[in-house]
Amino acid sequence: MDGSSLQTPVAKRLEGKVAIITGGASGIGQSTARLFAKHGAKVVIVDVNSELGQSVASQIQSEFKQPVTYVNCDVSNEKDIENAVNTAVSLHGKLDIMFNNAGIGSRDYEIAAIEHERFRQVMDINVYGGFLGAKHASRVMIPQKKGCILFTASGASVLAGTPYAYMASKCAVVGLTKNLAVELGKYGIRSNCISPALVPTPMAAADLGMNTKELEELGSSMSCLKEVKLDADDIAEAALFFASDDSKFISGMNLLVDGAATLPKM
Repeated sequence: MDGSSLQTPVAKRLEGKVAIITGGASGIGQSTARLFAKHGAKVVIVDVNSELGQSVASQIQSEFKQPVTYVNCDVSNEKDIENAVNTAVSLHGKLDIMFNNAGIGSRDYEIAAIEHERFRQVMDINVYGGFLGAKHASRVMIPQKKGCILFTASGASVLAGTPYAYMASKCAVVGLTKNLAVELGKYGIRSNCISPALVPTPMAAADLGMNTKELEELGSSMSCLKEVKLDADDIAEAALFFASDDSKFISGMNLLVDGAATLPKM
C-alpha cells in the first residue's frame, strides 16, 4: 500500500468561509490569499493593480480549486470599498473575514521635512482605508451575528523612531482595532490586528529605498530572535489563526510578529 494514502489530510480551517483581502495582489496580501484558499476559503482579492490582481486570482484559483475573485479597488474611496463588499456578498451570500491589509509606507524621519500631501496619502490609505473596510464589512456582519475584521498594523505602532506618517497611521490602526472590538463584540464580531517587523516585500523595500535583501538583513539585525527569518508567509499564518475558529474568543489584540525586536532592552 502506498504510504502516502495513510497520511491524515490537513484540516481546512476556513472551509466555507468568505474572505476579502485588501492589498491582496502582492506581498502579505498575496501570501494570505493563497493560504486562505488552501484552507478552503472563498477569497476576494482587492487591489489597485488590475493586471497583477487578476493574474494572482487566476493562479490561486487554479492551484487550490477554490473560487478566487479580483475586484479593482482604491481602499481610500468609499464607493470602491462598498462595491468590493457588495461583490463578495453577491457572489457568495455572506462575508466572514475582512482583512484590511492594504497600506503604504513613508520616509519622513524629520518633522520639519514632512510634506502635507504625502502625510495625508499615508493616512488615507492606511487608516481611512481600513476604517472604510471595517465600516462596510460590519454592515454585513452585524445581521449575521458573526465575523472577523483584521488589520495589518506594524511594529511601528509600539516603537518610536520610525517615520512620522507611517507610525501615526499604524498607531491609529491599533486604536481602531480596539474600538471595533468593544463596539462589535455584542454582535459576535471579533477585531484584531497584526503588527509585523520588517517584512522583506518588494513594496516595503521600495518604500524604504532598499532592495529586499537589504531589508531582510536590516530586519534580522533588529530582531532578538536569530536563526530564523521573517517573511510574508509568517504574517499570513497569523492572519489564518485570527480568521479561524482557533481564536474564537480573542478580540482587540495587537499581535506583534517581530522576533522581540520591539521589546525594551538594557
